[in-house]
Amino acid sequence: MQRVEHHASFGGRQEVWRHDSATLGCEMRFGLYLPPQALAGQACPVVYWLSGLTCSEQNFITKAGAQAHAARLGLILVAPDTSPRDPGGTLGVADDAAYDLGQGAGFYLDATQQPWARHYRMESYVVHELPALVESHVATTGRRGIFGHSMGGHGALTLALRHPGRYASVSAFSPIVAPARVPWGRKAFAAYLGEDESRWAAHDATALIAGAAERLPLLVDQGEADEFLAGQLKPELLEEACAAAGHPLTLRRQPGYDHSYYFIASFVADHLEHHARALAA
Repeated sequence: MQRVEHHASFGGRQEVWRHDSATLGCEMRFGLYLPPQALAGQACPVVYWLSGLTCSEQNFITKAGAQAHAARLGLILVAPDTSPRDPGGTLGVADDAAYDLGQGAGFYLDATQQPWARHYRMESYVVHELPALVESHVATTGRRGIFGHSMGGHGALTLALRHPGRYASVSAFSPIVAPARVPWGRKAFAAYLGEDESRWAAHDATALIAGAAERLPLLVDQGEADEFLAGQLKPELLEEACAAAGHPLTLRRQPGYDHSYYFIASFVADHLEHHARALAA
């Protein structure tokens, strides 16, 4: 690991680290916010943020305004990149000319199809390699939360549902709740997982809810002025799935808010408080 950025922030420190990922076969970067409690040597819980399409580790740490709330609540924040990267073009990391496939669009799953399967293993990276790296570097309580936005909201929901006991809390902004039924998800799943749609349900939150092994309460915020609401996000499908399964869900529809980080910054305090309550239990 090598630290490539560090900035004092609300009594804590915002850092960016890079490391060679054995899981992804490339160099990766992630944002790490250490609240003042962590800098003083106190073990703190960790909340992982998963960003959306086209984003890197920079979007959340520079736009969400989360550091002030994490400092107040004593939370470590980790924000990884959204896919494997190959900026020099020397590693053979597959890519696509479109913004919604390839680099910047890993969809937080382990690809099974070529040419993606060699590097696109974001589920294993986020769930296993990255926490092991973080927890070997800083003192944590061993308790984790996960949240994200859009594609990252999909990732937060599905990874929490697929790995019971791994996370103590989960939330999402504008998540792709039913990727197997919307264009963004269908395109990515066909490429990464193959054309057999029976395999897609294992990475679709609305399908996973029915068989969830634990009942982590879900907090979801959705802007009603979101340009992707009707075509790509469809929060009503998550609402229906949770109602059918008796799964706890707080779905807040926010009038006037769009898909941007202005929306995230407006409600990120609520989400971090949601995680802090669960992580302190």
